[in-house]
Amino acid sequence: MHIPDGILPTSVCLAGYAVTGVATWYSLGRINSQDDPREGIPKASLLAAAFMVASWIHIPIPPTSVHLVLIGLMGAILGCYAFPAILIGLFFQAVLFQHGGLTTLGINASVMGISALLAHHIFQARNLFAWDGKIKLYVFGFIAGAFGTGIAAVVMFVILFNTIPAHLDVAAEKAGIYALTLAHVPLMIIEGLFTALVVIFLKRVKPELLKM
Repeated sequence: MHIPDGILPTSVCLAGYAVTGVATWYSLGRINSQDDPREGIPKASLLAAAFMVASWIHIPIPPTSVHLVLIGLMGAILGCYAFPAILIGLFFQAVLFQHGGLTTLGINASVMGISALLAHHIFQARNLFAWDGKIKLYVFGFIAGAFGTGIAAVVMFVILFNTIPAHLDVAAEKAGIYALTLAHVPLMIIEGLFTALVVIFLKRVKPELLKM
């Protein structure tokens, strides 16, 4: 899910930073409009740390492997705090562990952060339906978790597929990109189930965490 340095052309990297700048401005504006903007910082910090750790949990799906990202969960719980939390998490992953890159930080943050924001809106859409509380929470938690991962994987596919350097074996690169993207399908299910279970647990023990 993380695009490393040296993969994308400069123009794409710059566009990623531009989108990240706009998304960060939007998110911070929403945060500052709240009665207490600092209230969500501890929760965002905790999930940013979980985001960093989860990226090291690799799941082998031949012929490749994928790792947990938790961007749907972060969107569902953090709302507008999700984008800056993911941006900070990606920065430290790149600097401390060389997971991802600094030139591609804008692209990675845009793809994952905006996917998290969209997942948040999907999760909040549960309030439009008068279903049983636990079933509704499970369904929308699952959809948010799966969608957050799925949309990010699709956007990454489009970016990588259309920026393959000409000096590489294009056919082999395309086959690898297809395989990596398809490997995220079972990950979507895992992320959806995990998100659903977490939000149900939080609803029972600390429901105020879901009020974003």
